[in-house]
Formats: sequence, C-alpha cells, structure tokens
Amino acid sequence: MSPRWEPNPDVRRGRSVTYSLHAHLVFMPKDRRGVFTDEILARCADIMIEVCDSFGAELVEFNGDSDHVHLLVRYPPKVALSVLVNSLKGVSARLLRKEYPAHIGRYLWGGRFWSPSYLAASCGGAPLTIIKEYIENQKRPG
Repeated sequence: MSPRWEPNPDVRRGRSVTYSLHAHLVFMPKDRRGVFTDEILARCADIMIEVCDSFGAELVEFNGDSDHVHLLVRYPPKVALSVLVNSLKGVSARLLRKEYPAHIGRYLWGGRFWSPSYLAASCGGAPLTIIKEYIENQKRPG
C-alpha cells in the first residue's frame, strides 16, 4: 500500500498560482523608545491579525519586547509587501495611540508612532544555496 499523499499546509493555491510566501518583519517605535507593555503587545497582535485578514494574509507568529515587534506573515502574491507593511504600521499606530493615550504619550510625542524604517526578510522554503544549486542544475545537456 502506498503512503497517503498529504498536502503541504504552507502552500496555498489560487486560480492561476500556487505559492508559499512568508516574510519576517521587525518594526520599532520612533527613536526605539520602550513603549510596549505586555497588554499593549497583545493588543498590537490583535490589530496586526485584523489588518492581515483584510489583505488575505495571515499573521503566523507575533512577539516583541518593550522596544520592537517581530511578525511572521504569510501573504498572497497579489499583495505588495510594502503596502501591507504601511497598513500594519498605520492602523496599529492610530489605534494604539487612541486606546493607550496616557501611556504612549509618555514615550512618544509628535505624529509618529513607528520608526519609518523596518526589516523585511523573506523566509521559508529551502536555503538559498539549495535553490541556487537546483536552478543551476536545470540546464539541459546538449
């Protein structure tokens, strides 16, 4: 009896595309101020989940410390990562400032919540060396 084939849960299918896109994102508050408490981190995670859902993306993992947050996001190819990042940062900044004005006001002032810079790293799948080797071996002999 042959083993049963099980689909890979990380691979998604659309009408004309099969994909597995993941990004590791790191956001820091302006001037890397330690604004996050456990309660604010939990609320930030909830906001990030809602934003991802609105893009057809999924927040796979979220965590952080007082001065930064990490996100692992699975997103569809129709979504420009920079647009998703801008929405994640914009919506969370607006809602966190609104919901925690006294606490956040002690750490951040002015119009910005997040630093304008961020880390975005692609992740998942095989290591780059394996992919490079696979592509190199695709040349047909002759």
